[in-house]
Amino acid sequence: MRDEPDCYFTRIDEHRYRPTERTGGAWSPTEQHISPVVGLMIHAVERFIAKREPDNLAITRISVDILGVLSIDDFDIRVDVIRPGKTIELLEATVTAGGRHAVRARVWRLSVEDTSAVAGGVHAQLAPPEAMDSWDMSQLWPGGYIASLDVRTANPPQPGRTTAWVSTDVTLVGNEPASALAHFVGLIDTANGIAVRQSPSEWMFPNLDLTIHLFRQPHGRWVGLDTTVVFGTGGQGTTTTTLHDKDGQVGYASQILTVRSMGRVAARVSA
Repeated sequence: MRDEPDCYFTRIDEHRYRPTERTGGAWSPTEQHISPVVGLMIHAVERFIAKREPDNLAITRISVDILGVLSIDDFDIRVDVIRPGKTIELLEATVTAGGRHAVRARVWRLSVEDTSAVAGGVHAQLAPPEAMDSWDMSQLWPGGYIASLDVRTANPPQPGRTTAWVSTDVTLVGNEPASALAHFVGLIDTANGIAVRQSPSEWMFPNLDLTIHLFRQPHGRWVGLDTTVVFGTGGQGTTTTTLHDKDGQVGYASQILTVRSMGRVAARVSA
């Protein structure tokens, strides 16, 4: 890895960013892992919001569509208002690279109200990361992003089922503070790699999307992932995750997978 700042991205101008090798993907180290990109998109959304009059809205749903792979090259992020409102607002962040849209995220913001009197229904709190064992994901996955993580698991990962904590000391954008939410969201897409059902050297199962629902804003540097992976019989799968911070559950995440045999992929490429 060449000498670079210890961050996932550096800013070029208001909308343009340069990825570092820390963003190297798990399926191909020459392509960006989508997880830091999603965190950066939320960072861009929060910068967009900060330039307006203050309001009492919180980000509660993030729906990401991955339109294509991202090489480790410069790209732009633009944020637009899709549905304005005083109590409900829909924003959209779009990553453009090489003249095409590569990732699109729609973000619902809802009004903040005191509903503590009726709160309930959360999953049990996870054991803290300090009580779990370290797991070197680099033994399973390549790439600069995976190498940048501190991962702790309650038990050795099982096929399709893992409970883990994930954190990193790598900053999102060099010389630029990012919120706890942007940091948290920037680690969630790791979920599809912690509970693999089949060896990634034999099967591909990349996700095409990431949908996050939050009923509480997360805090701290650790992301708790209680994850289940299911493969269907027709080439599709799902990764579903209960999301936690160290204070308890904060929401849910889901991903749709395209499941493909590496042998069949290689045969099509060579044909």
